[in-house]
Amino acid sequence: MERIKMNKRHYVIAICTFILFCILWMTYETSFIQSIDTAASKLLYGTHWITMFHYLGETKFIFIVSFIVLVIIWIRKRDYKLMLFVFLNVVVGFGLYQFLKHLIERPRPAIVDQFSTYSFPSGHALHGLVYLLTIAYVFDHVFDKIITSKKNSLTVWITAIILILFIGLSRITEGRHYASDVIAGWMLGYSWFILSVWWYEQGDRKQQY
Repeated sequence: MERIKMNKRHYVIAICTFILFCILWMTYETSFIQSIDTAASKLLYGTHWITMFHYLGETKFIFIVSFIVLVIIWIRKRDYKLMLFVFLNVVVGFGLYQFLKHLIERPRPAIVDQFSTYSFPSGHALHGLVYLLTIAYVFDHVFDKIITSKKNSLTVWITAIILILFIGLSRITEGRHYASDVIAGWMLGYSWFILSVWWYEQGDRKQQY
């Protein structure tokens, strides 16, 4: 099977997304970012069909799905490094956004019955991106006899990206997050995912030399 492989372009993008995350962190209180947040809220708030996607980004759902993925890897491949890859992505990804929320302490948008937790970055956006890209990556490695072409592999990745998009947007439609929270979550989530992929693929690269 010809898999979708990570290459230098992905690592360059990951560096850029981390830089963009840092820029958003430093500038989310500026009038420019706030104008973007306001425009996104006016455009998306109350779009109920998008709101339902937030369930796919709930922490409990992510951990349940990730546990199932770990069991599948163990049964089909016994690839313990791949299992650790999934664990690090999901568990450390969760801890990462929780730590940053309490470090940055940005209040959530002012709506009725708003959550008391902090807003930046969006956990749904970051965690949703990390676990869905992780699943897509695992599918390429575990179900290589089912996903037998690059076209099929690409379909899996595109599906993951679409779900990531709607999970993030659902936080704006509900009024739970600003658009800048969501974008920051996507940026940092991608950087963390690619860093994990780099770690996982180190052994494969050493074998090539």
